[in-house]
Amino acid sequence: MPEPRPATDPKPVGLFQHPACSRHDTGWGHPEHQGRLRAVMGALERALPELHGDVTPVVPEPAEAATLELAHSPGHVERTRSSCERSVETGQILRLDPDTPVSPGSWEAALAAVGCGVAAVDAVLDGEFRAAFCAVRPPGHHATRDRAMGFCLFNNIAVAARHALTRPGIERVLIVDWDVHHGNGTQDIFYEDSSVFFLSMHQHPFYPGTGMADERGRGEGEGTTLNLPMSAGLAPERYVETLLDGLDRALARFAPDLTLISAGFDAGAEDPLGGFTLTETDFTTLALEVVRRTRGTARNRVVSFLEGGYNPDELGRNVVSHLAALRDATA
Repeated sequence: MPEPRPATDPKPVGLFQHPACSRHDTGWGHPEHQGRLRAVMGALERALPELHGDVTPVVPEPAEAATLELAHSPGHVERTRSSCERSVETGQILRLDPDTPVSPGSWEAALAAVGCGVAAVDAVLDGEFRAAFCAVRPPGHHATRDRAMGFCLFNNIAVAARHALTRPGIERVLIVDWDVHHGNGTQDIFYEDSSVFFLSMHQHPFYPGTGMADERGRGEGEGTTLNLPMSAGLAPERYVETLLDGLDRALARFAPDLTLISAGFDAGAEDPLGGFTLTETDFTTLALEVVRRTRGTARNRVVSFLEGGYNPDELGRNVVSHLAALRDATA
């Protein structure tokens, strides 16, 4: 039975955000600092004439703690909550590992980030928006089922994918990750899950040291992980061609009902933490082609998540280009 059509035409792009995400305080010396979202929102304000009102801000409710268990163990949820509570009690930034701090605002930020992803999936599947972008922090793709790491507390995109799979008619979800760092957490969570295909292009050798080409999934998930490890410093077209070739290989065996993007803009040419060379034009091409090539089964339904990107000015420009690409690709 076909899904009912929405009463009105979907709006172009939903921008899912929450003020609590800006209260996750890592310290200004940390790459994933509070200025990242300020740079994004400032760039979007300056780009309003270009976007012609096609981007609609949405502030959803934070997720319930139980929602985190769609992708994480109860032990991980409780350990992270306890660490955040100790930060509240002491008024200090605490570290879960050398890279991953929490502050008095981190628990609310993490719930808000996950809530944005879940709400964005619902809004796209319900026909409210053609596409959505989650401007959230902390980022998520390094968080495994049992561990926070790499600036990430919970895996925003993994929780959203698991939530999508509870929706009628959604049986297969594709995650495309072009962050310069391998999304080890996302791979970990879905490594034995045939309902989610994880495609990652990332710099190698590099943090976190995972994402080899022979890591292809296990058990029922055999063949639904595709890693594309790449050297730093190549011409940008090499990265674009490699990812799109990998996407075609994925689609030859997997027909997604929904496409999710881990949009890591630390793959940009000016990022201080990576060695990739992508420009605004390249990120635009990637977004346009991911939507176009998955359109046959995903029907333009795409939700994108902010992951890395540590040059604030470059990050802001790339997010603006990304939103314009999502608008144009799903028109």
